[in-house]
Amino acid sequence: MAKKRQPIHPDAPLLHTDHPRPSTRREFIKQGFMTGGAAITTGTLFGTMMNQAHALLQTDISDLGTANNCPVGGSGNMRLPFLCFDLAGGANFAGSNVVVGGPGGQADARSVSAAGYSRLGIPGDRLPDPSTPGTFTNNSLGLEFHSESALLAGMLASMSTDAQARTNGAIIPARSDNDTGNNPHNPMYGIAQAHADGGLLTLIGSQATESGGRSIAAGGMDPMTANIYINPELRPTKIDRPSDALGLVDTGELLSVLSQTDATRVMEAVARISDDHISKISTGLSASEELALKQRLRCAYIKSAFNADKYSDPQVLNPESDSRIVDDAAGIFTTAEFNGDREFRKTSTVMKLVVDTEAGAGCVTMGGYDYHTGNRIAGEQRDFRAGRCIGAALEYAHRVGRPLMVYAFSDGSVFSNGNPDDTDLLDGAGNILLPGGKGQWTGDNSGGASSLIFVYNPSAAAARPTIRNDEIATRQQLGYFRSNGSVETSARTPGGFPIQAANNVTSLVETVLLNYIALHEADTDNPDATNTVTLFNTLFPRHSLGSDAALEELIIFNGLSSMTDAVDDDDPNGRPYRVIT
Repeated sequence: MAKKRQPIHPDAPLLHTDHPRPSTRREFIKQGFMTGGAAITTGTLFGTMMNQAHALLQTDISDLGTANNCPVGGSGNMRLPFLCFDLAGGANFAGSNVVVGGPGGQADARSVSAAGYSRLGIPGDRLPDPSTPGTFTNNSLGLEFHSESALLAGMLASMSTDAQARTNGAIIPARSDNDTGNNPHNPMYGIAQAHADGGLLTLIGSQATESGGRSIAAGGMDPMTANIYINPELRPTKIDRPSDALGLVDTGELLSVLSQTDATRVMEAVARISDDHISKISTGLSASEELALKQRLRCAYIKSAFNADKYSDPQVLNPESDSRIVDDAAGIFTTAEFNGDREFRKTSTVMKLVVDTEAGAGCVTMGGYDYHTGNRIAGEQRDFRAGRCIGAALEYAHRVGRPLMVYAFSDGSVFSNGNPDDTDLLDGAGNILLPGGKGQWTGDNSGGASSLIFVYNPSAAAARPTIRNDEIATRQQLGYFRSNGSVETSARTPGGFPIQAANNVTSLVETVLLNYIALHEADTDNPDATNTVTLFNTLFPRHSLGSDAALEELIIFNGLSSMTDAVDDDDPNGRPYRVIT
């Protein structure tokens, strides 16, 4: 009788006989030798959220900020908060996690043969069939998952039933290269180009890289030729632990000698005086360049006034101080979980800054997803933890009451040889979360790669984000799989337009950006996508996605109605989320 091997710990590095020893930072991350966040020990002094009341800025200072395009605090991000998860190494999404099918979408799952599903890690006696509810399927999040998905189990463990009911998702079958950071997967600069911004920062990421993640940023450095412009001024600030967030604000010594209100009024006076002097400066630059320079100067003084007001205690940025995130009774994570798992601390820190609109967009890199280790359980453990983190971000958006778009991607994927791994996935108490018996992951599989989108809608008037034109089958799975379990790289929409994302990573990112913009449409009852298409063409004029008619068929969700009437509690002007203009 064969002896069972002990499961690999989720933080253990992965060694493969068919891979060279890691020698670069990217290779260390994908195989789990580095995770992007060092282990830290945090105390519990601030175990509950500090609901610090702060005075509003004087009206003329708020107006000055608006006039100079200056985002401050919670008023900074009038766009949908955006968070991406970069699972380094080639994680599995299709088949054993999210149900995939042929041209008819997820409902067409039986177009993928039993052999094709075996390659995607699902044995023949566990084939999903969305046409028969409960046949190894689960649509608690709108998107059809395999009922024994470790990713889904992790997400549901972090999310309340109400948050689940207000979430919807989509899968984009899209081939990408294996085991490389050179896939231009990262969409962060494009999200900023679509005007996402935050009160403190525009972009943040858990890696000290140009993209903020492991995968490289989509786009180019020349603003005259690049469809997505990698703007060096917007390079993501590295945030991977609570202390990084606390270090973002420094109110200086003023608050040590003055009250919070007096310090705020002093900084407001400085902003007024500076505005008067700045208006008298002649730079010799062109009119547009001089205007941009003066706006940036004014904004610096306005933000100083706001920071003195809101951040007199930087603990307002600390996820550990927020009982919605860390609390033994009702938090997303218990104190032990938060202190014991660096991925939870990293995700919590980034998601709090993004959802609280202190940052416009954020990227969380999770290492060790090159998990073709000759078993299945190593991947299950890592998928479950990724699900916990993705679900935590959606649950936090629910608790705060703000919309959120989450994008999950990985470089390539893995395939199974069909041999079962009978090791059960257990919870901390030793109870079975998922039964063993699914296929072992035994090699890289660029042809089985996919990316995922999740959208949370906080509106009291609507539950899940709805699918454009009610075409759930063909939009919620944007593209399709062949019978043999590989991505159809020449996939087309029902109208016959090529789905460029299926075989081009840059086009995949452009498709994500198109759908980000579409979520800002004000009229969700009108399926006409002219507004989104026009804006997308204006913001990204050199895109590769095709004609206006093709763009319309690549839009997955209707706009979020909540974004036209949801007021940010931290915004002194009471402004709602706006359609991108």
